[in-house]
Amino acid sequence: MREEKNQNTDPYGFTLDRLSVPEKLEKLREVMSVNGVDAFVVYTADPHLSEYLPEKWREREWISGFTGSAGKVVISMDKAALWTDGRYFLQASKELLGSGIVLMKEGVGDTPGYLNWIANQIKPNGRVAVNTLAVSYADYAALENELKKNNIDVIDFPLLDQIWISRPEVPKNPIFVHPVKKAGKSVEEKLRVLREIMKRKEISAYVVSGLDEVAWLLNLRGKDVEANPVFLGYAIVWESHVVLFVEGSKLTYEAKEQMQKAGVEIRPYDEFYLYLKGISGENPLISYNTNQSIYNHLKNHNEVEIGNSPISLLKSQKNKTEIEGFRSAMLKDGVAMVSFLYWLKTKVGREEISEYSIREKLLFFRSGQEDFVGESFSSIVGYKENGAIIHYKANKTGSKEVKAEGTLLVDSGGQYLEGTTDITRTLALGNDVSTEFKRNYTLVLKGLISLSRAVFPKGTCGVQLDVLARLPLWREYKDYAHGTGHGVGSFLNVHEGPQNIRKDLNPQELLPGMVCSNEPGFYLDNRYGIRLENLMVVVPAEKSSFGDFYAFETLTLCPFSRDCIVKELLLEEEVRWLNDYHALCRKKLLSYLEGTVRAWFLNETEVI
Repeated sequence: MREEKNQNTDPYGFTLDRLSVPEKLEKLREVMSVNGVDAFVVYTADPHLSEYLPEKWREREWISGFTGSAGKVVISMDKAALWTDGRYFLQASKELLGSGIVLMKEGVGDTPGYLNWIANQIKPNGRVAVNTLAVSYADYAALENELKKNNIDVIDFPLLDQIWISRPEVPKNPIFVHPVKKAGKSVEEKLRVLREIMKRKEISAYVVSGLDEVAWLLNLRGKDVEANPVFLGYAIVWESHVVLFVEGSKLTYEAKEQMQKAGVEIRPYDEFYLYLKGISGENPLISYNTNQSIYNHLKNHNEVEIGNSPISLLKSQKNKTEIEGFRSAMLKDGVAMVSFLYWLKTKVGREEISEYSIREKLLFFRSGQEDFVGESFSSIVGYKENGAIIHYKANKTGSKEVKAEGTLLVDSGGQYLEGTTDITRTLALGNDVSTEFKRNYTLVLKGLISLSRAVFPKGTCGVQLDVLARLPLWREYKDYAHGTGHGVGSFLNVHEGPQNIRKDLNPQELLPGMVCSNEPGFYLDNRYGIRLENLMVVVPAEKSSFGDFYAFETLTLCPFSRDCIVKELLLEEEVRWLNDYHALCRKKLLSYLEGTVRAWFLNETEVI
């Protein structure tokens, strides 16, 4: 299985080198030995610290064979280990078979952290190498501080450059305008607000390296990264002007005009680090999520300030135009999802269907909607036990045949010119699902409903609401190994911060205009997975003598599986919420549905 994968392609269709993972590790260790390096750390990152990486920067995937979107690999002269979180335990255990790399399950039992593991593996006065272009300032500082205790040096040495011979080129796709009628604010308006923040903070320049931040600030979009409408570029915002580092030939005529009007100077993408070397006597701001190489280029001749990205917070609070864009995108996505669910329910067992063909059919229904651009991430379609692999990917070859029995988990989303969607539904495909499954499905639904109905005072953070989604499961000593909610961009990245809803402590309060997912789940290894997901936006609720209160408005429009719900487990207010939600789906979607699809939809949204 591993040999076939290396000989062909990865899940995204990109050709990999023909070396097996053990062969790659052997070649890397040869380079390490020659250069006196005791360990090499490979993070999941590109120079922009993106979640989804251009092919050129999939270093961790290339060296390990693990295709998940999160994790890090450490290779010493005689050992290798990969750390990832609970979303990927099953996937990583399969993909690492025969690789010589040990899986380290983050947050489980006495699993050592990668910093401690390195400190225990490497003798004092040793050397650990990283590629500073592909590690954040925060991660590099943590690594350096921990290893310094043992007199271990951390050095910038991109060793993979010496063994990844056929490393892909930087993509050169068109960059186009995201118009004000969809963005809600002009580039000039956004720059004015950002410069006011910079002035208050006494910052002379802000170095913008996050691809979604560059795209949002300049009202531009691109196609350089799978499923994310962004482009490779950096920006430096000064008091009087902006410098955008991007391949100028990629900009459309309209994009060039927009940049000129906003006072944005265009320079080649490859000149960014040379430009940084020329900055002196300034006090620039970089975020904690900026790559270490940027900091290294600035630190000697400037008073560099490290802090939270001001753009991240501005971007997360959607304006009225953007929220209306989400509503429009959800309407289109709801029509596509209902049509897809009807197709699946009526064709499964009658036609030859696989997990992969389901992915393709879902894309077909979405692509029929106006202003559809593409998927917001690679759809997750997990049949039976594959549904328990939280970020499962069904490939064209080898995906599971889907029959009129068992359960199916479908997590997918679309990019529309006015908004980004992300929805998960779990289905019963036959009459054979167990009472246990239906009970667990209903517990997950109860958690989603509970969070959807939340009312909370200003200043509340996501970690304080996470328990609402988990409590029905916790009462039965059950849980799920992923967050409950993430931020979502406006025709941008499907995952964005700074807000989230999860167990981890995050001090960012939830503010009006923030769009979050609501996706509790439950998974039984080798049996089935359950996840239900809607998107919500934070809205003002009420002012009282106790201050301002907020609530969530559900944006997603798609019915839940009536045949999986145990009504007796639902409280009266939960039944009311579910009926009201299905009534809303009817009100918004019914006029766009016809014939047998319409009849099926009416049945699915009947009052329970």
